Amino acid sequence: MSSLRPFCLTAWLAAPAAAVLLLLAPVSPSRAQQAVQAQAAPAPQQSANPAFALPSQTTVAATSPDQRGITARAVDKVKQVAKSAGDIFSRVPCLPPKGGSKAMGSLPHVASKLAAGQPVVIVAFGSSSTAGFGASSPEFNYPNRLAAQLRRHYPTADITVINAGVGGEDAPEMMKRLQTQVIDAHPDLVIWQVGTNAVLRNLDPGETAKIVEEGISRIQASGGADIVLVDPQYSPAVNQRKESAGKMVKLLGKVAELRHVGIFPRFEVMRDWHENQSIPVESFVIADGLHMNDWGYACFAQLLGDDIIRSVGQIKIGVNVPADVRTYRPM
Repeated sequence: MSSLRPFCLTAWLAAPAAAVLLLLAPVSPSRAQQAVQAQAAPAPQQSANPAFALPSQTTVAATSPDQRGITARAVDKVKQVAKSAGDIFSRVPCLPPKGGSKAMGSLPHVASKLAAGQPVVIVAFGSSSTAGFGASSPEFNYPNRLAAQLRRHYPTADITVINAGVGGEDAPEMMKRLQTQVIDAHPDLVIWQVGTNAVLRNLDPGETAKIVEEGISRIQASGGADIVLVDPQYSPAVNQRKESAGKMVKLLGKVAELRHVGIFPRFEVMRDWHENQSIPVESFVIADGLHMNDWGYACFAQLLGDDIIRSVGQIKIGVNVPADVRTYRPM
C-alpha cells in the first residue's frame, strides 16, 4: 500500500540546505537525482498543526555562476550540520535515567523473526513527534534514527520501519487509520506514541485510555504483533497541564500492564534529562515548547532502541539463534 512504504517521510522537509545533506552520504544515482531535485524545491512553512507532506519533485535547470556560488555555500552549511549531527552525543551524552526505568518486557514476535532470518516490519504509529516535527531533516526523526540503530545492531537482518505519524492527531483520529496504516502492514512490532495531543486539548485521559486499549485489542487480534506504547513528552507545553499529563501517563501504564504490552516511559525519561541530568529544556525541545529537536529525537530513539535490543535478548529461542540476536551491545 503506497502510504505504508518503508521510511515514509511524512515529516516536513527542512530548508533546501538540509535537503543537500542527502548528497553527502553514499547513495545510488537515483537517490542522488532525487536529492538534487529536492534542493530546488522551496521549503514548506511549518504550522502549529503541521500536515507533513512530501515536496513535489522539481527539475533543476542550468545555474549561473552566482547560483553555483549559492549552491556551494549551501553545501558548506550542510557539511557543518552533518558534522554537528555526527557528534551530537559527544557534546551532550545520551544517558538512561539514573535510577533506571521499568523493563519494557519481552518482544517474542520480533525475536522469533530475527532468529528465523525473516524480515521484521515495525510501524511507528503516532502524531507529530513520530512524524518528526522539529527535526532539522527527515533523517533525524526518531523512526529513522531507530531503524539505523537496529540495522547496525542486527546487520544481517531485514528490518523495515514505517513512519505512520500524522501531526495533530491523538487516539480518536488514529483509530480511523489503525486498519489501513497499521494492521494492513502486518507489523511484527507497533510502537504507538499517543496521549500528548489529548492532554493539550484537555480531553479526558480515561476516555483516551479506553480508546488505546481498544486499539491494542484490535492489533493483537489481527496477528499478535508486539506492541510498545510511548506516553507523552515532558515539555513546557505539556507541563502546563500537569494534572492531566500525570493522569495520562498513569493510565497508559495501566493499559500496558492490563493488555500485557510494553511501554516506553518517555515522560519520565525526558524529565530525568532535565531534573536529574541537569540538561536545559531548550537543549532537547524546540522554541514551540512542545516538540523535540535533533538531540531529543536522537536520544529518545537511542534509549528506545536499547530497550528493544534488551527485550529481544531476553527471549531464549535456542542454540541456533544468530549471535547478533543473542548478544546485547550498547551503542
